[in-house]
Amino acid sequence: MTTSPIRLAINGASGRMGQALLSLLRKDARFELAYTVVSQGSSHDGEPVWLGHALHHAHDWSRSPAIDVMIDFSGPAGLAAALDHCLAHGIPLVTGTTGLDAALQARLDAAGAHIALLRAANFSLGVALLTRLLREAAAALPDWDLEIVEAHHGRKQDAPSGTALALGQAAAAARDTTLDAAAVYSREGLTGERVPGSIGFAVVRGGDIVGEHQALLIGPGERLELGHRATDRAIFARGALQAAYWLVGRAAGHWRLEDVLASPG
Repeated sequence: MTTSPIRLAINGASGRMGQALLSLLRKDARFELAYTVVSQGSSHDGEPVWLGHALHHAHDWSRSPAIDVMIDFSGPAGLAAALDHCLAHGIPLVTGTTGLDAALQARLDAAGAHIALLRAANFSLGVALLTRLLREAAAALPDWDLEIVEAHHGRKQDAPSGTALALGQAAAAARDTTLDAAAVYSREGLTGERVPGSIGFAVVRGGDIVGEHQALLIGPGERLELGHRATDRAIFARGALQAAYWLVGRAAGHWRLEDVLASPG
């Protein structure tokens, strides 16, 4: 890895994750913040990124200087524009944007042939390790029942969480099935006996819970519990920065946060 600071761009800089990234970048000598983009019409468009910094938020990529890597936490439209820029200039892309339609999903799938691309539903390094451990455990204990329990703050709009679904997908793949075939998302009334091989989900919403995920593998006479609890939202920004640092210089393709754990340098 070069000793020169990595020229980083942030797409979605005025959002919660964008602000967390900017806060961490103040003290991260690995990076030089080169460009920031907010949505067109945003009240932050044209504002300085922070006091004493010459950089101002932009609403498109027309004035972007040369950059080494981009982090995107925006929305589908913002991601589509950022992807255009990355493909045109061969820029590695780290993205956590969700809510994509089939067309944008297909574009991202195809983009891996041209640029290094790292996508994740959750940028916690601890969750990345949890995913790896669950994959191994699900494969090693194929006949044990599997339940995934997640908890988040009361304002969260979707359920189960994207992270819970990603955990379920990893476990299902390890057992040579799919989440579509194995998932049970609700139980109410006389449900009958548990279907062997199914993956159950339970959801908790309340208060200011940042994020908790637990996988229960339940066998005869014993139970294995794998879990992760987030107490600070900064962990997600920290993981995204580590992913961006790692992705610079990688070959084109689809990379995972687990790959960053395997080779952190």
